[in-house]
Amino acid sequence: MAEKIATRAAYGKALVELADQEPNLVVLDADLSGSTMTKEFAAAHPDRFFDMGIAEANMVGVAAGLATCGKKPFVNSFAMFAAGRAWEQVRNSVAYPGLNVKVVGSHGGLSVGEDGATHQCIEDLAIMRAIPNMTVLCPCDGYEMREAVRALLAYEGPAYMRLGRLAVETVTDRVEGYQFAIGKGALLRDGQDVTVVAVGMMVQMALQAAEQLAGEGISVRVIDMHTLKPLDTEILLTAARETGCVVTTEEANVIGGLGSAVAEYLSSACPVPVVRHGVADEFGRSGAAQKVLEAYSLTTEGIVDKVRQAVSIKHALTL
Repeated sequence: MAEKIATRAAYGKALVELADQEPNLVVLDADLSGSTMTKEFAAAHPDRFFDMGIAEANMVGVAAGLATCGKKPFVNSFAMFAAGRAWEQVRNSVAYPGLNVKVVGSHGGLSVGEDGATHQCIEDLAIMRAIPNMTVLCPCDGYEMREAVRALLAYEGPAYMRLGRLAVETVTDRVEGYQFAIGKGALLRDGQDVTVVAVGMMVQMALQAAEQLAGEGISVRVIDMHTLKPLDTEILLTAARETGCVVTTEEANVIGGLGSAVAEYLSSACPVPVVRHGVADEFGRSGAAQKVLEAYSLTTEGIVDKVRQAVSIKHALTL
């Protein structure tokens, strides 16, 4: 049985594991350490942990100051606050001067469930991707999250990373040849008929969809695009040329996020049908996480439907 762990939990463990290797690592939280899982770092290294209270904008400003002194700050809150409430400070105090601050948004997407529409941040990937100098990541599982934290510590510059609330199956640790690198997508499954480019918890669903579609005679390539910016255009271009159509899937608004990034690139580099799967430009609603995901078709079957649509469009264009 594959390990199931929330990416936020894996993140908290990774901070503790890597702290001794990087003495300049400091962690700031906006009164949510029990949810963002930075509480583990706080317990292990209380002298390097700062609870800034419910003052996200101030937290980012303090982190920017720490970065100018050679520290490597990771600032933490819910995605709605880290990418939303503190957006101006992230833009002007971190990204504009190119400071080495990592902004971490936990509880991203609809899978926050009962917290409701106001806390279900589906816009973070889009608005952070739009900031110049900003690197944007969304790892899909615990193993990838640990590797992402390691890579971010070595990376010099501003970055945003989204964490998830729900425990998800670990899949990347058993992919032969898998290596994590910022800006490089990971080929998790090869296929010839269509490519599914997925991010976050939709990666696991994409793999399930590919298995289901194989029974229908549709060969699906699955790419884990854990870095939305910079986008791995090389792996995308190869996939578009070899499979002829692409489906993107994300637990986010289809406007501005992964789907937009892929469509923007392929529209000029290799025009093929691109079908976007995600939240169709609407707010979330309160409910049990799985029920909310089902209500918005963020499911394996939802991906299957989009794949059939993309393949149908490709076939129509070749007639």
